[in-house]
Amino acid sequence: MHFERRSHWSGELGREMYFNIYGHAGKPVIVFPSSGGSQNEYGDFGMIEACQSFIDRGLVQFYTPDSIDRESWLAESKSGHDMALAHEAYDRYIIHELAALIRYESDWQGPMMATGCSMGAFHTVNFALRHPDLFDVSIALSGVYDARFFTGEYYGDPFVYYNSPIDYLWNQEDPWFLDRYRQNHFIIAVGQGAWEAPHVVDTLRLKEAFEAKSIPAWFDFWGNDVAHDWEWWRVQMPYFLGKLEEEGQI
Repeated sequence: MHFERRSHWSGELGREMYFNIYGHAGKPVIVFPSSGGSQNEYGDFGMIEACQSFIDRGLVQFYTPDSIDRESWLAESKSGHDMALAHEAYDRYIIHELAALIRYESDWQGPMMATGCSMGAFHTVNFALRHPDLFDVSIALSGVYDARFFTGEYYGDPFVYYNSPIDYLWNQEDPWFLDRYRQNHFIIAVGQGAWEAPHVVDTLRLKEAFEAKSIPAWFDFWGNDVAHDWEWWRVQMPYFLGKLEEEGQI
């Protein structure tokens, strides 16, 4: 398997940002780490190995950027407003710098895929809804989708609101967004076992919003034995990639 450890300077974040590349061809997949995770997390927890057949066949190419969660949503000393401002800089980094580099180096001109587990699932859904022209496929595993999980009650702060999918999706009326949502592919999965209770609640709430907006999506609730853990995410991710391959989406 082709593998690179890389970094580049981010003007948006004012620092060197690290990322790994796994694979030689195929649809680019940007992987958002779990809480405070690094660019190495996805490989370290066996997710790349679990998906290796799709990588080796040139169907997908994984890009795993570092996170800045400890300066944004996990920075408990900050207000919700300041958490959101820090995340906005990360959003600009992903969209204007990392995605641009991927397009340039891979000569990939089409939309990409977003994925992540736990907090990475929150990022996946948020990026896919905010940037449906860039991400036409998303696989979110065991996420929460209400920014209050991180900020507490944010009293209508617009910067937090526009990073809280459960909130802003209900009020989305712009046909540019809604038309793209309805053409894109959303896979949102959660187990119903250990440590999944808040994630089940938020997945159900997100499902209600999708249905209210007539957005097709696959909400997949796994069994009571399926825990909030890498052991199960290593099963789920290749399963969903296989379904996407069957549908010709990768």
